[in-house]
Amino acid sequence: MEYQPGLKGIVAAESELSFIDGINGVLLYRGIPIERLVEKYSFEEIVYFLLYGEFANLAEIEKFKEKLIENRQIPIYVQHIIDELPPNVAMMDVLRTAISSLELSETNIYEDAIKLIAIFPTIIAYRYRNIMEKSIISPDVTHSHVENFLYMLTGEMDQTKAKILEAYLILTMEHGLNASTFSARVTISTESDLVAAVTSALGTMKGPLHGGAPTGVIDLLNEIRTFDRINEVIMEKLMNKERIMGFGHRVYKTIDPRAESLKKMIVTLENLPKWMELAVKTEQETLKILHDYKPNYKLYTNVEYYAAAILKTLDLDPNLFTAIFSSSRIVGWCAHAIEQRRNNSIFRPDVKYIGEMRY
Repeated sequence: MEYQPGLKGIVAAESELSFIDGINGVLLYRGIPIERLVEKYSFEEIVYFLLYGEFANLAEIEKFKEKLIENRQIPIYVQHIIDELPPNVAMMDVLRTAISSLELSETNIYEDAIKLIAIFPTIIAYRYRNIMEKSIISPDVTHSHVENFLYMLTGEMDQTKAKILEAYLILTMEHGLNASTFSARVTISTESDLVAAVTSALGTMKGPLHGGAPTGVIDLLNEIRTFDRINEVIMEKLMNKERIMGFGHRVYKTIDPRAESLKKMIVTLENLPKWMELAVKTEQETLKILHDYKPNYKLYTNVEYYAAAILKTLDLDPNLFTAIFSSSRIVGWCAHAIEQRRNNSIFRPDVKYIGEMRY
C-alpha cells in the first residue's frame, strides 16, 4: 500500500457537516454557504443546526438557549482544580485539565455536547480573570452565549464587539477533518466518551501547527501603526523576502471565505474601532501591493488575519487566541463525535515498517 505522510489526500470519513472547496473559496455547513449563515443566524441557532442537522423552531431554540444558560456554571470541585494549577500553566492545559475532570451523563451525547459547549467560555474567563488578578464575573443569564463570554472576560458589554466576536466564532465552528477534529473522531470511534474525545481534540489543538496564536499578525499591525506606514512596511518585508503574516492558507488557494465574511460584516458596522479600521485598510493595500509586485503571486487574506484584528480590537491577550478558537471549534468536535457514533468504525490505519529484518 502506498504511504501518504500525514494521511494527506486520504479520505478517512464521510460527513454531512461541512464541505470545503479550497480552489474556489467555498465553505458550507450542512450544504449552506457560511456567508448566508453568519448574516442570518445567531451562534446558538447554528450550533443547533450542526448538532441536530436541522434548524430549530421557535420553541426548540428557546429551550436550547435555556439549556446552554443552565450549564454555564463551573462545578465547585472543578473550580478547586483550576485554582490549584500554577499560574504559569497555559490556558489550553487548563482547559484540557478542567474538561477532563467533568462528570457527564454518558447516556445522551447531545446533552453532554450542550454542557461542554456551554461551560467552555466560563472556564476560559474564570482562569483568565484569576491570573490577571481581577474579580471573577459570574455568567449572566440575560446575555446570549457570545455576549456572556465577552462580558465574563472583560466585565463590559459592547454590542459592536459582541457582534464581531460572534461572527468569528460562527465562522470557525467547523472545518472538515482537521487535525483536532480527527483526534476527536478517533477517540470516540473506540466507544470512549465525549469528554475523552474533546480532551483529545484539545491536546491536538494546542500544537502550534494547528491552533497557534496569531501573534505574527498582531506584530505586523503594531509595526504599521498608522495608515501612512502600510506601503512602507509591506514593501520592506517583500524586499527582505519576509513572510506577510495573515496572508495565504494551506487549503484555500483563493480568498478564504471566512476572512471575506468577517470583513463584509465588519465594514458595515457603525463606530468601527480604530484598530479594525487599520486592519481593513492594511488588507486592502497589502493585496494591491502583492498583486502589483508579483502578478502571479497568489496570496489572499486568511481567517487568522481577522482573528488577530478581532482579539486586538477586543483588547484581549493574544495568548487567549487558541482557547477562544477552541470555544468555537468544540461545536464541530461534538458534531463529528455524534456523527461518528451514528455509523461507527474504529480508526485503525496500517503502518509501513521501514526497519531492518533481523530474523
